[in-house]
Amino acid sequence: MAAFKLFTERGFHGTPTSMISEEAGVATGTLFRYFPTKEALINAAYVVAKSHMAAALKAGIEAKPTFEDKARLIWGNTIRWGLQNPEEFLFLEQFASSPFITKLTEKEAISNFGFLAEVLDEGIRTGAIKDIRDSFVAEMIFSSNMAVLKKLLRDGQNDCTEELIEASFDLMWRGISKR
Repeated sequence: MAAFKLFTERGFHGTPTSMISEEAGVATGTLFRYFPTKEALINAAYVVAKSHMAAALKAGIEAKPTFEDKARLIWGNTIRWGLQNPEEFLFLEQFASSPFITKLTEKEAISNFGFLAEVLDEGIRTGAIKDIRDSFVAEMIFSSNMAVLKKLLRDGQNDCTEELIEASFDLMWRGISKR
């Protein structure tokens, strides 16, 4: 989506709809037919990016037998998705706390991530991870995961990228596991 790149590079106010329609290769009137305001476009783009991210995170999870296997897969899937889709990732980072994203949009976008709560509940229920139910564990995992992704985006990928993904998971795992 052309909007990801432009909004990330130029911000909300620095990205006129005429520029978005030009980048997308459509007439401005056509853009307004689907998105009557720039705010509507931002909200739609946010839902699309979140759904892409959720699908990538969940890919392959059914085949993993243990919580640790699922957590390791989700960890790697998150980082690899961000590396393969940096414009979407940066768009989500930029607009996650934006006043342009409505509560309804946020609710719709979050609905794609219910499987994460189920996986965390499994980890607590099976005794694999510490039982901190106030979402602190989830925040710790997510923050650590994002730190690795941002480092790789900033410094660039290299022959050690997969090793860093694995080593960073192991570091995080030692912090949340009961072992």
